[in-house]
Amino acid sequence: INLSNSFEFAGWGSVTSLKLTEEDRDAGKAQIECVKKRRVLGQFTASALAGNDILGGIFYVIPAVVGVGGIYSPISQFIATLILFLWRPIMEELASALPMSGGPYTYLLNVSSKCFALIAASLLLLDFASTVIVSAATAAAYLAGEVSNLPFPSWVGAVIILVLFTMLSLSGVRETARIALVVLILHLITMAILIIASSIHWANIGTYQLKVNWDLGRSETSSTSSVAKQIFYGVCLGMLGLTGFECAPSYTSCIKPGKYPLVLRNLHLPAIFLNTVFMILVLAIIPMDVVKGGANVLSVLAQLSAGRWLRIWVVIDAVIVLCGGVLTGILSACELLEQLASHRVIPQVFLRQLPVTRSPYIAVACFAGFSGILYASAGASLNIISEMFSLVWLTVMALFPISLILLKFNRGRLLRDSETKLMVILGALLIVPAVFAGNVAINPQMAGYFLAYFIAIVVLFSATQNKIHLLRWVYWLYDQYPILHDWKVTHAWGSKLMTLMTRLRRRPLCILAKTDEINQLFHMILYVQKNEETSHLKIIHFYEEEDGVPSELEANSKILDEAFPEITIDLILVQNDFNPKNVAALAHHLNIPPSLMFMNCP
Repeated sequence: INLSNSFEFAGWGSVTSLKLTEEDRDAGKAQIECVKKRRVLGQFTASALAGNDILGGIFYVIPAVVGVGGIYSPISQFIATLILFLWRPIMEELASALPMSGGPYTYLLNVSSKCFALIAASLLLLDFASTVIVSAATAAAYLAGEVSNLPFPSWVGAVIILVLFTMLSLSGVRETARIALVVLILHLITMAILIIASSIHWANIGTYQLKVNWDLGRSETSSTSSVAKQIFYGVCLGMLGLTGFECAPSYTSCIKPGKYPLVLRNLHLPAIFLNTVFMILVLAIIPMDVVKGGANVLSVLAQLSAGRWLRIWVVIDAVIVLCGGVLTGILSACELLEQLASHRVIPQVFLRQLPVTRSPYIAVACFAGFSGILYASAGASLNIISEMFSLVWLTVMALFPISLILLKFNRGRLLRDSETKLMVILGALLIVPAVFAGNVAINPQMAGYFLAYFIAIVVLFSATQNKIHLLRWVYWLYDQYPILHDWKVTHAWGSKLMTLMTRLRRRPLCILAKTDEINQLFHMILYVQKNEETSHLKIIHFYEEEDGVPSELEANSKILDEAFPEITIDLILVQNDFNPKNVAALAHHLNIPPSLMFMNCP
């Protein structure tokens, strides 16, 4: 490729001294206050956002689990819910060490390479889109199953729900969480009434239906191995009813300090109780063939237990709480897209917010559009998205123990509130492939859908992350055809491509250096070179007194500047205390996002 030396050589760096102005400090203080104001969610509002998703799963998971687990489904469902006890300490330690939104993407970005983090981002985006689609489509299907004369097909109802709740999510995090809390309270009240009514009905009819279902289930199993197989497959599908648990880390920065462990507890314990109890009640009251038939099982349970009035109530509750899952997916996705934009993976336009609600309207609209495209590409089939969703969710859950192992290995000195035993982490890692294989064994086609969607998103993110590399290929193709240099329409393309590549490369990044150890500085520059597209790097050192500057820092920065001719390495000595406010003030002065000011690297 014929690129000039002036393009490949980034230029020599400089050494400058800087003292933050009052304007810079005011801007840094405002930035810190803005971050603090984002922590608006208490344990109940934060629990409600993900709770509607995880507790709403009961409406669609029961027929699937009974279909493979049979009469042993309560055992399968109970085991599936208990498995999350392995994940809770893992997620708590990660959030305490890295209290930032973005979930596994942010964790892996801080403990591994950006390439690995983008794979996690691809999985998360697919998971959140699947959450939105499955919630909206299931709500529409639940309504269509009860109202036979709907004026539109079920998929149109799903699209309507997606559009309505996309608009509702523009009200902002605080208002969205309050709406989610009201929905969750309504759902819990409904479930409590349904449990009481079903328990009374069970007491009145006795154990006849349970014995019939038990005998039917026993007749289908001829050996101990077949029983174990049924229980195992039930566990594999039963974990689909726990989707939503992975959404809570995506908005960690919005949760008030010290409340995150309580949020995980509030999500997990009700899931154990409701999933297990309703599985028992369904098998004790409803004939097995009705359950396996895929009917709206809980509405049938309400009809048999208390009559038509409770059935209507349960259907209304199902539609509302599943729509709450749409809010969960949209909010989680927006937090992820904001992180990607702040790290220059996707355009900065995704950071634009509405003036009143501070909602990222570009991110909301683009994610809703992406979800719609995903739903359309699956032929508006709820079955395809649901089957693929289970594999996506399992893979996302595997990212948490992987992130924690890398955190302990690469960033072991980071402070955290708790320490998770290695055996717990390894136990979680062993469970995921086993359950993943079980889901693929139940339906091998779902692996194909999962890989197709996953690879498509990875390719998209890889393209946005490696913009300059792709532009070099475009320039090379342009250079292969001299006739393009002469055409009036295309003769200026070469200079425009060079200008664009130069502008993208010259966007600076910062390294915050505490010492003058050249090996540590070298390692950090290598990390930037491998993971970021930039030819301009600033080494920042804060000091209070003149003699506080390390003696070899200036000399080592010049050595490194010569060692990396493709990167301009500047040294900036800042005469101020090193604290969050001054770092934010420096970010304002240099016009560099704090997310691109590295203190350390894995």
